[in-house]
Amino acid sequence: MENPTIIEQLKRHAVALLSLTVALVGLSYNTWRNERTEQNRNIRVAGFEILKILGELQLVVDYAHFHEDQQQGDPTMGWGKVLFIKDLAQLMPAPGPEDAERLLTTWRNNVEKIDSDNQSVQRISEDIFLARRDIIQTLRNLH
Repeated sequence: MENPTIIEQLKRHAVALLSLTVALVGLSYNTWRNERTEQNRNIRVAGFEILKILGELQLVVDYAHFHEDQQQGDPTMGWGKVLFIKDLAQLMPAPGPEDAERLLTTWRNNVEKIDSDNQSVQRISEDIFLARRDIIQTLRNLH
């Protein structure tokens, strides 16, 4: 009996090889799709949480400046919110981390004057607005 050639073996097992190829391609695509879905889910959850905390931070600034309410406008609460935003922003694509870093720097440079200086409040509020705008745009771009 002769040994079958490679071509003959491929012809004989073509269906099995094609099935294996389809299975591997399908598995690869499914794995990629699951990773992409999980990444989008993480970005979405982080984005919504950041938006919520940005709104709370704006309230701290407004209470400190406009209402002179030291309890609800406590800069210590603001520090916690700014740091939390910075941490969550690491899960976001650009420009999320950059926005959070800019907000932290602006907060650090202006927090001591938010109760009395309109310029300080305006700087912080502008950075909050920019971060919100970029987060919303990032969420809109998710597929």
